[in-house]
Amino acid sequence: MAKQKTPFSFQVRVIHRYLGYFLSGIMMVYAISGIALIFRKTDALKKEVITETKLNTNLKVDELATALDLKLSLEKEEGNVLYFENVTYNQQTGLATVKKMEVPFVLDKMQKLHKATTKDPLFYLNIFFGASLLFFVLSAFWMYTPTMPIFKKGMYFALGGAVLTILLLFV
Repeated sequence: MAKQKTPFSFQVRVIHRYLGYFLSGIMMVYAISGIALIFRKTDALKKEVITETKLNTNLKVDELATALDLKLSLEKEEGNVLYFENVTYNQQTGLATVKKMEVPFVLDKMQKLHKATTKDPLFYLNIFFGASLLFFVLSAFWMYTPTMPIFKKGMYFALGGAVLTILLLFV
């Protein structure tokens, strides 16, 4: 008996299903970190972190900025203490105190997914994830034949999603 050939649309559905299960964990992490990134310019989800660094004494403002790897603008000076936004520096003792608002460690690591560059190993995960999402988009059109009413309704939803995204890009 000859083995019957499996239709291409069925093969695409199977790949779509199992790839979807595999990617669901990745999508959850991307979704959580993406939502959190919306609030990156606020103090939401952040905690204050104070670091004290012992530096050389009597540093000038530009030397201090270089040592702390920060942009500094002197706000006031009281005795031996220089005050900057979120930074104080005691010229006599060399003690610099820096206050920063940072997201928790795990969330910071998750947000690096969105910021990965070609020099980061996460680059490969981002390429795989993006290509997989593109496959999802294309394979969704093989779920139903074009003559079925659900396919036509799906096309309206796809068009609606594309139009909404384009409109929001220009608002």
